[in-house]
Amino acid sequence: MTQANWTQSHWLTVSTAAPAAELKQLADQILPALQALGALDIIHNRTGLVMLPYRDTVKGTQFHLGEALVAEGFVRQGDLTGYGVCLGRDLEQALAVALLDLAAQQHVADELLKPFVAAQAERQCAADDLLLRKVESTRVQMETF
Repeated sequence: MTQANWTQSHWLTVSTAAPAAELKQLADQILPALQALGALDIIHNRTGLVMLPYRDTVKGTQFHLGEALVAEGFVRQGDLTGYGVCLGRDLEQALAVALLDLAAQQHVADELLKPFVAAQAERQCAADDLLLRKVESTRVQMETF
């Protein structure tokens, strides 16, 4: 996907899965540019549990597979809001994602944000590809037994 076609959903998905330390460092770099645009309000920054829905492939019924602990950050600047949620309890990471979401919407520090998201997307695609190759190498054809 090219940068021009990225949606807010894509930016958030990539940012949420980025390493926390790199994410926080980028948020620290972008924060002064955001603050220059006006006051930032933290609506909430909290942890909680979310249900993991799953669909039974045989009957097609929906059920809850379990729960996941998440950290959630929600910020506002003027009429815009930034939102971030991450697996685990790292509130700073969730707040960093929310700040990057807000920065992306306002095109603040695009020269920092776009290369970061592009590099993270590439890194995540490579990791996914490696994982899928490892899974494929363990596949057993039941017809051969």
